[in-house]
Amino acid sequence: MPKLVVTNREGETSEIEVEDGLTVMEAIRDNGFDELLALCGGCCSCATCHIHIDGGATDKLPAMSEDEDDLLESSEHRTETSRLSCQIPLTSELDGLKVTIAQED
Repeated sequence: MPKLVVTNREGETSEIEVEDGLTVMEAIRDNGFDELLALCGGCCSCATCHIHIDGGATDKLPAMSEDEDDLLESSEHRTETSRLSCQIPLTSELDGLKVTIAQED
C-alpha cells in the first residue's frame, strides 16, 4: 500500500497508508482530516479539496485537466504546485507523496 504524507493547515504532518486506487482526496478524507471539505465528493466540480504537492513530485502526477485548471483559477491560494486532490489516484509510483492541505478560500 502506498504511503501519503499529509500536512494540515496548522503545519502538523501525518503519514498514512492508502489502498491502491483511492484518490488523494479519499485518502485524506477517510483518515480524519476534517479541514479538507471535498464538497462535490470527487466530481471535479468544486475546489474544496485543493492541496499543494510538496517535494517536486508534480512530474509524476497525471496531467491537469482543463476543468481542474478552471476550478483552481478561482482560488486565491493557487500556486505552481496546486492540484485538486480528487484528481490524483494513488498508485505505487506515488508512494511517499507529500501534500499540504491548502488554506480555505
